[in-house]
Amino acid sequence: MGEYVKVATLSDLPPGTARTVEVRGASIALYNADGVVCATANTCPHRGGPLGEGELAAGVITCPWHGFQYEVRTGKCLTNAALSVGCHRARVDGQDILVEV
Repeated sequence: MGEYVKVATLSDLPPGTARTVEVRGASIALYNADGVVCATANTCPHRGGPLGEGELAAGVITCPWHGFQYEVRTGKCLTNAALSVGCHRARVDGQDILVEV
C-alpha cells in the first residue's frame, strides 16, 4: 500500500472540473465527477495528450488532443477497448484531496 499525499483542496477542484498536479515527479490528472474525486495518470495512452486539460462530463474525461474518452473512476477507454489509463486511489480528508503514490 502506498502513501497518501495532499495534492489539492476541494476549492481547487469544483464539481465537473479536471486539473493536473505533479506528485513526486509523476503527472496526475484529478477529477471532481459530481462530488466524487478521482485520479488517473495524466497521459492519454493513445498519443500522450494531457487528460487533466480535457473536458469532464458525466464521469468521462475527453482527451483534448484526439477526443479519446475514459471513465475517470475505472480508467476504461470508451473509444478503444484495447486502451485504458492507470488510476490512483484518491480520498478527501476534510477539505484536502489526497492521492496514493
